[in-house]
Amino acid sequence: MKKIFSVLLVCLMAASLAFAGGKKDSGVDNSLEDLKARGIFVLGLDDAFPPLGFRDDANNIVGYDIDLAAEVCKRLGVELKCQPIDWAAKEQELNTGNIDCIWNGFTMTPEREAALSFTKPYLDNAQVVIVRSDAGIASLADLAGKKIGLQAGSSAADAVDANPNFKATLDEVVEFKDNLTALMDLEIGGVDGVVMDMVVGNYSIMTTGKNFVVLSENLSSEKYGIGFRKADVELRDEVQKILEEMAADGTVAAISAKWFGSDISVIGKN
Repeated sequence: MKKIFSVLLVCLMAASLAFAGGKKDSGVDNSLEDLKARGIFVLGLDDAFPPLGFRDDANNIVGYDIDLAAEVCKRLGVELKCQPIDWAAKEQELNTGNIDCIWNGFTMTPEREAALSFTKPYLDNAQVVIVRSDAGIASLADLAGKKIGLQAGSSAADAVDANPNFKATLDEVVEFKDNLTALMDLEIGGVDGVVMDMVVGNYSIMTTGKNFVVLSENLSSEKYGIGFRKADVELRDEVQKILEEMAADGTVAAISAKWFGSDISVIGKN
């Protein structure tokens, strides 16, 4: 009797483990429900990326992406938490669960789209080169034999790598933690140009009045999207739905005009 009971117990335990394993591997997406249950939406960003996400004079994280996300969270009924991250380790931060999404001028590439779940694009962008206006540099060809700077782990680095003929003409490519540091080095002559996002470069020149210009030739055209974990499709789709509702009721246009002077968003237009 004791032996029969033991056999039954083992069978029950095996069945229980099989059921638990099946449930774990069932592919059920509870990302939206889990987020609402937690009540906090953790947005991963580089907090030195104006005007999309950066710190103001009072050290608050502000920006175009932040305003969009705050309104999305309001409509979701959750609290927004902006979490600065090491941009070079952004995918790791996402996949380990430290953040719920990457939302901060995150360029959509085939490699990233294969690894993550992206929303539809919300802004168009390009990778451009910023130089000092008195440097006598008017084209990409004029950068031959010179140093350029860029943010480590950024789309700027990808754009340079994707243009091997251009890269081969350069003396050196210097990596920086963020774009603001790279621009500071450009100002003092440490580098001759900085490759960065057109949206960020134009905003920097407009707001700081520094002696910089953007070269008319760009290295690549691209689009910004919001990146979620591959399995978090329900959450991704809900954020996309809310963004399209915000575009339809004029909220997105108002936020865009606040930061760029006009509506440059592509939400609901593609």
